[in-house]
Amino acid sequence: MLIHVDLDDFDVFIYDLPQFFQVKIMDSEAQGFNPGLIVLLVVGGLLFAFLGGNYALYTYAQKSLPPRKKKPVSKKKLKKEKLKQGVIPPGE
Repeated sequence: MLIHVDLDDFDVFIYDLPQFFQVKIMDSEAQGFNPGLIVLLVVGGLLFAFLGGNYALYTYAQKSLPPRKKKPVSKKKLKKEKLKQGVIPPGE
C-alpha cells in the first residue's frame, strides 16, 4: 500500500504501513454514539452512584448513631455460667 501526502513543498511516501497505523477514511456524516458505550456508561454511573451512596451513608451512620446496646443476659444464663466456672451462688 502506498500513501502519497502532498504537503506544499515536499512529498512524503509511506510504504506498507501496519494495519493499526492505516487511516480509515470515514464518511463526512456524523455517526452518532455507540449504543453499547451509552449502556456501559449508564450502568457504570448507576453502580458508582449506588456504591458511593452506600459508603456515604455508612460513614454518616458511624459518626452520628450511638453505639448499640448489648442485650441483657438472663439470670438463668448467669447461673449456668457460674456453675460451669465452679462458683457456687449463695443460697443454693
